[in-house]
Amino acid sequence: MVTIDDVRALAGELPRSEMAVVRDRVKFRNGRIVYLAFSRDETMMGFAFPKEERQALIASEPEKFMMPKPSDQRYNWVVVRLAAIDVVEMREIVLDAWRMVVPKRVAAALPPDLLP
Repeated sequence: MVTIDDVRALAGELPRSEMAVVRDRVKFRNGRIVYLAFSRDETMMGFAFPKEERQALIASEPEKFMMPKPSDQRYNWVVVRLAAIDVVEMREIVLDAWRMVVPKRVAAALPPDLLP
């Protein structure tokens, strides 16, 4: 089972990534763009994900992934249950979400020790 501490360790090492606490919720962002956000009880994590691929992801594994709340559905966003993923899948989710919000040259320069 993945915890917020596992995610925090990875996201904290990513270039241009910063952690913020907003309304008692931990979020990771690049500038003003949020790419990860946790539920208040830290059991679910919202992450940046292409809207056009969202339905297919959720349909493929509904026990893991779910739609964001209605007010967030206009964004490139999906929610995952942390208890349903392992560390390998978490790394892939976090890195893909981070890549959506940083310039391509920054993503291309990711240190090899952070690659999945």
